[in-house]
Amino acid sequence: MRWLYLLLWIVLTLGVGGISGYLTTGSVDGWYRTLVRPSFAPPNWLFGPVWTLLYLMMGVAAWLASSAATGPLRNRIIIVFLVQLSLNFLWSLIFFNRHLIGLALIEVFVMWLAIAACVWLFAQSSRVAALMMLPYLVWVTFASALNAGFWWLNRK
Repeated sequence: MRWLYLLLWIVLTLGVGGISGYLTTGSVDGWYRTLVRPSFAPPNWLFGPVWTLLYLMMGVAAWLASSAATGPLRNRIIIVFLVQLSLNFLWSLIFFNRHLIGLALIEVFVMWLAIAACVWLFAQSSRVAALMMLPYLVWVTFASALNAGFWWLNRK
């Protein structure tokens, strides 16, 4: 049964990433290509593999943290994780589908705080789970700077 929960967490996180990617593909191939890119923007092909690995690590981390915790801590871990995952999904829609780069910058800051809260909560039940979330936090820090760069270079 324990492995079933691992599978569910992984399916959830990869599913959110997959649905997000599916919903934003048109804008990535169209509108996004028309933007002035910051000099530090990585090539587009890099985002898919990085996000896939991050979603996989997030799923395993959520499983580890929620499995090791009990009572109110377990509930907080699950709620905060789902909040940050929802914010992750929402960012893609705000940036790519609605083309609201400034609003996406505000939203990614809130998402960063939610991820940091996840890391802190995860550390209370599983150090490994918290460490597995750190690459995600670092990537979102970079993505925030990238979002700011796109906003600055494309403001009108």
